[in-house]
Amino acid sequence: MDKKYICYCGLYCGNCAVKAKVAPAAKVLYNEMKTAGFENFIKYIPNGDGFWSFLKDMAEKGTCASCQEGSGNPGCAVRVCAKEKGVETCALCDSYPCKIFDDFFKGYPLLKQDNALLREKGLEEWAKLQDERRANGFVYQADKK
Repeated sequence: MDKKYICYCGLYCGNCAVKAKVAPAAKVLYNEMKTAGFENFIKYIPNGDGFWSFLKDMAEKGTCASCQEGSGNPGCAVRVCAKEKGVETCALCDSYPCKIFDDFFKGYPLLKQDNALLREKGLEEWAKLQDERRANGFVYQADKK
């Protein structure tokens, strides 16, 4: 578990679909396209330069690090509040859970129980759960309801 991937809200970036599945796939696609010579003629395909630049960047640099490392929405209410209060993660805040989390719980139903685990059992148990999930192919998917 890399602690830099712990988000203020309690999600773990290592289990994000973009980081766990999309970024590795982008790397494979980029390498396959480069081997096939796309780098030389992508400029002739409509919007090809923009696509190629995006794909190359994702393949070489990956995706975001985490909100604590500067990625994500700088205006995220959870992020702003956590930084103001100086908490490593919201689950450890005296005011948790607060109204800011109403929408998060709707979109990520597991977040409530994960943050409860973090509060009750600590970071080590929470990290163990996240690592087990990752090993079993779990990724977060926002609930579209």
